[in-house]
Amino acid sequence: MAAKKNTKKQTKTTQFKNWIGGKWAVPHTRKTFENRNPADTSDLVGTFPASGPQDVDDAVVAAKEAFQTWRLVPAPKRAEILYRTGELLAERKEQYAHDMTREMGKVLEETRGDVQEAIDTAFYMAGEGRRLFGHTTPSELQSKFAMSVRMPVGVCGMIAPWNFPMAIPSWKLFPALVCGNTCVIKPAEDTPLSTYNLVQTLVDAGLPKGVVNIVAGFGPDAGAPLVEHPDVDAISFTGSSEVGRMVGQTAAAHFKPCSLEMGGKNAMIVMEDANLELAVEGALWGAFGTTGQRCTATSRILLHKKIAKQFTARLVERTEKLRVGNGLVQGVQVGPQVNAQQIETSERYVAIALAEGANLLAGGKRLKGKAHAEGHFFAPTIFAGVKPGMRIAQEEVFGPVVALLQFDSFEQAIEIANGISYGLSTSIYTRDVNRAYRAMRDLEAGITYVNAPTIGAEVHLPFGGVKQTGNGHREGGTGALDFYTTWKSVYVDYSDRLQRAQIDTGE
Repeated sequence: MAAKKNTKKQTKTTQFKNWIGGKWAVPHTRKTFENRNPADTSDLVGTFPASGPQDVDDAVVAAKEAFQTWRLVPAPKRAEILYRTGELLAERKEQYAHDMTREMGKVLEETRGDVQEAIDTAFYMAGEGRRLFGHTTPSELQSKFAMSVRMPVGVCGMIAPWNFPMAIPSWKLFPALVCGNTCVIKPAEDTPLSTYNLVQTLVDAGLPKGVVNIVAGFGPDAGAPLVEHPDVDAISFTGSSEVGRMVGQTAAAHFKPCSLEMGGKNAMIVMEDANLELAVEGALWGAFGTTGQRCTATSRILLHKKIAKQFTARLVERTEKLRVGNGLVQGVQVGPQVNAQQIETSERYVAIALAEGANLLAGGKRLKGKAHAEGHFFAPTIFAGVKPGMRIAQEEVFGPVVALLQFDSFEQAIEIANGISYGLSTSIYTRDVNRAYRAMRDLEAGITYVNAPTIGAEVHLPFGGVKQTGNGHREGGTGALDFYTTWKSVYVDYSDRLQRAQIDTGE
């Protein structure tokens, strides 16, 4: 499980197994899959188990057994393990960031931020170990005490995405653990190493065997059995809305809680009074950070007609200067897409946008030069002349492709921003405080930024969205605690006689 510190191309393949019940486990399938560097596909990061239902069952059995003792560990003691995990992650930050860039592609500056987010989550959730507040309330009867307390849910199944392969697993694992749950996590097949590194750190910090288990593999073979397993008490899923819909339906059929965090088509509104240079900086970061492979990516930029031409010219000029390449190389600003399928998706949406009449201003093609020949690279792409009903303005691309739309008034901007099936993140650039507060009120999204792009969430606030972005649950902050605990109401009657609520008034 230990990650390699060498940032150069590896000549020796590391073979990984599942982590079940505190032991390495060869998958029952005896099958594996390769994890390759998307910036240089000749660089083999490692081979991982292509697990099946029996492997999932072994992990769930281990988690269920561990739950009987882990739930009884005092929450402050559970929190101490998370705190030590945060300290160890800080020590290993550079090593883990290099590993992540090799397997996911985003530049080192961003993978360092990904690891930092896990560090922040560890320390935040460690603090919750001495909180996990319930409520006390007066009883309507004499000599009776009433309160509510948080109880762990049980065995939690977790399916993680590839774009934030350490941060998002930390959002899932750390609150679940501090609340007293045990976990089975299936990492994304494109980026399993970062989840292995995270769990290794938990183990090194003192996490007992069986409390967290890793089953690597593909969705139909490992993810679906995890969702369907009768002894998995809750499911946390981050991924596409299409897959999330199936996960939610399956979980509902088994009456198990399910947290879904899915897609977005996020709008950044630029008003005529905005600081344009700031807005352009925000657009570059929001649209092309992580190569556009964020659920919160700024994929639509709504421009007031008075400043549209000026803003567009600046954005195109800056975009064409972005350096695309291997994220391990100093000075590279945009890394590869994670795999060939994502490149094909970007190409397909470029063709769709052109067919619908959008104007291609920059990019629009995969990069094949000498510096890009061995990887999955796509040029940062800008479309102008986009209408609200076009597919490029409605559907999630999950690549470095941004659509520019124009509006006449604040009210029209809000209407366009809300006119999609998603509702994750939004932003507005304006110097008008009244408009800012109206936008905060009227934008249909789980997150709204003022004078910042649609990316940049912090771990102590709830993360998630509305409409087809999610099903009402939140990751991050106390929202995560609400999912990973269930409420128990407790009544203590010390009157030494029968008292009937709503009937007897008491004396």
